[in-house]
Amino acid sequence: MPDASPDRLKETLWSPFVDEDYAAGVRRHVASHVAPHAERIDRDDIYPVEIMKGLAKAGLSTVVLDRQHGGQGLGYAHAATVCEELSVASAAVGVSLITILQAQTMIGRFGRDSLKARYLPAFAEGLLSSYALTEAGHGSDIRQLDTKARRDGDDWVITGEKHFITSGSAAEFFVILAQTDIGVSVFAVPRDAKGLSIYKGPNSATFGLRNGPHMNVVFADVRVPLDHLIGEEGKGVRQAVTVLDYSRTMAAAISIGIARAAFEGALTFARDRVAFDQRVLQFQGIQWYFADMLSEIDAARLLIYRACTALDRHEQIARWSSEAKLKASAVATDVAARAVQVCGAYGVMENAPFGRYLRDAKAYEIAGGSSEVLKNTAAKFLLAAAGLTAAPGARRA
Repeated sequence: MPDASPDRLKETLWSPFVDEDYAAGVRRHVASHVAPHAERIDRDDIYPVEIMKGLAKAGLSTVVLDRQHGGQGLGYAHAATVCEELSVASAAVGVSLITILQAQTMIGRFGRDSLKARYLPAFAEGLLSSYALTEAGHGSDIRQLDTKARRDGDDWVITGEKHFITSGSAAEFFVILAQTDIGVSVFAVPRDAKGLSIYKGPNSATFGLRNGPHMNVVFADVRVPLDHLIGEEGKGVRQAVTVLDYSRTMAAAISIGIARAAFEGALTFARDRVAFDQRVLQFQGIQWYFADMLSEIDAARLLIYRACTALDRHEQIARWSSEAKLKASAVATDVAARAVQVCGAYGVMENAPFGRYLRDAKAYEIAGGSSEVLKNTAAKFLLAAAGLTAAPGARRA
């Protein structure tokens, strides 16, 4: 009888887009250090501190960080491989990694040399970070902010509050946006800065992507050195959007990891479950379900790794990252829902993982750039390609 083990199934279905030894090493790490804790992380809504420290020790949280600052210096296909494989086991761990990659990207692309030297090597030692943009009164609209920063001698003084911040419960370092006299700007703020505090607001819990409560972060005259301004004063919106363009491809990889988990779980169930004197997988209608799901997952994976090539080449990044997340997040939700249907009563049981897959998949159609925002970004690319501009008064992402 052919080998039908879970490892063999993964190898047969999901050929890696990087060298096989690297992908196999990631899968082994995930199987040993992440998968056994996935259900508990979701159930208890906790940030996986030890797992994230372990990823740093294994070099899996600094994949694209340059070697000069302690990283691996690899391409974005390797980073997407890590995000994908982590999220087959636990999307919450994948999301925890996203906020680390966002901080690395912001500092690496825009930070001064002194800031890079101070913080980037710390990520290889396990520094946990959060990307704190959202405010209660503005949501995804970061063009005007209530959090303010003013220059006072050799410091910036930051006052305000951020809301609903992912990874905020365990973050040791924040990348934030604040309004200066010139405009929205980006700042690096360590967690132990005097005047910084966090608390859990009434809307801190979500039903999916549960990597700890989304915290509110208060800045009460927090002082940071002048070089903790990241990039150019007043250019924070453009910088933040650039970082989001990079992280959306990784978010797409997380979504497709969720889809794979749901697909593999349902396929195993359908293979082993006997109904009406045959295995469920032997029914043609069920086979059609799986053929559709497999085609969609494969298509999304091809798009994700094409987006990784765009990141490496610095070409049409906003286009490819938006398309990848738009497609992958929709595929994940559809596959997770079909997996529940295939598994019947087992699919809706609390002790089965399919509810988690469905909740995580749907949450990522909103988090990290909603599907509507992603469509706007893709449409903006199309208008430019056609030599047109947006209609007067049209909203842009």
